[in-house]
Amino acid sequence: MAMEHLRWRPTVNERDFIERALQSDLRVDGRNSFDFRTLKITFGREDGTSEVQLGETHVMAYVTAQLVQPYWDRPNEGTLAIFTEFSPMADPAFEAGRPGESAIELGRVIDRGLRPSRAVDMESLCVVAGRHVWSVRVDLHILDNGGNLIDAANIAALAALSTFRRPECTVGGDDGQQVIVHDPEVRDPIPLTIHHMPIAVTFAYFGEGNIVVLDPTYKEEAVMGGRVSATINSNGDVCAIQKAGVEGVMSGVIMQCLRIASVKAADITSKIKKAVKLCISPAQASCRRPQQHRQHPILVQERQTSLAPPDSAPMVEASSEEDAQPVTESSNAEAKSTSSTGAIGESDEAQEIGSPKSLKDAIKPKHKRKKKVAG
Repeated sequence: MAMEHLRWRPTVNERDFIERALQSDLRVDGRNSFDFRTLKITFGREDGTSEVQLGETHVMAYVTAQLVQPYWDRPNEGTLAIFTEFSPMADPAFEAGRPGESAIELGRVIDRGLRPSRAVDMESLCVVAGRHVWSVRVDLHILDNGGNLIDAANIAALAALSTFRRPECTVGGDDGQQVIVHDPEVRDPIPLTIHHMPIAVTFAYFGEGNIVVLDPTYKEEAVMGGRVSATINSNGDVCAIQKAGVEGVMSGVIMQCLRIASVKAADITSKIKKAVKLCISPAQASCRRPQQHRQHPILVQERQTSLAPPDSAPMVEASSEEDAQPVTESSNAEAKSTSSTGAIGESDEAQEIGSPKSLKDAIKPKHKRKKKVAG
């Protein structure tokens, strides 16, 4: 990498201190050898957006989709692509603009664990065989490099894919081949079909492979002799293995890492599913944009006539909080006015007292009563 000289390099004393601590089964941050750092998963307001904090490592993932023409050898399957963006604000060693070797390597490792393992059902993304399929794109933005970007980016990608909803589309027209993409206000978006979650678990080894630790930090990565990333699901199926570093590692060490990774993968999978379940709970689902728009049938009828051209990518506008606020207020006002009118069969006077009045309406009856008394 052109800016490799900007990467933090430990001094001789720092390297010696980290290695001696590891030989005594101690780590600088106080963890055990096979402990993960604190994992925090959050989601944005839009579907398909997630942020993952693994210790000091911070990664954001964003999922989008568009209609494209499928590959000639797989006409019934959609596509899945992983893109990474490294910012110099996350690490001075990262270049701005063109992706470097680290960005390319990270994207390939994440893609190798998700796509060949068929984690996402590609056939469910087909609209018209040989003509229109959904192309799902995952953008990974590194916000802070605190070490072990592979695991953090993998978790962020899975969390974003789990909450992503693609627009529903139907096939119609005179020739029966025209694709109609429905807005989220008209029809509920469709979630992706995810068969399993391949979890990446990374190990760093020191001292010619005699010392192995899980989830290395930024400083440990600067001292380690090599790295092994095992992508495995909760069922124990090995989806991919990637080794980096010049030093070799014994096969017995690899088997030990796979056994530990199987346990850790099951634990992380449950954490992701729990976070996703809380994100799409009924209490939070009522605040989503599509459900607010259903209160306006006139807007729905107008949007039903809009047809997306078959060869163009559907553009789904992201809803903002400013647009959602008036809808929420109007619905609350309608609910208040309905509850204040009273039940059917009540007297007009009771409804008059219970219903809200303006200042002008409140003054009019008083003048009428004065005229009647005066007459």
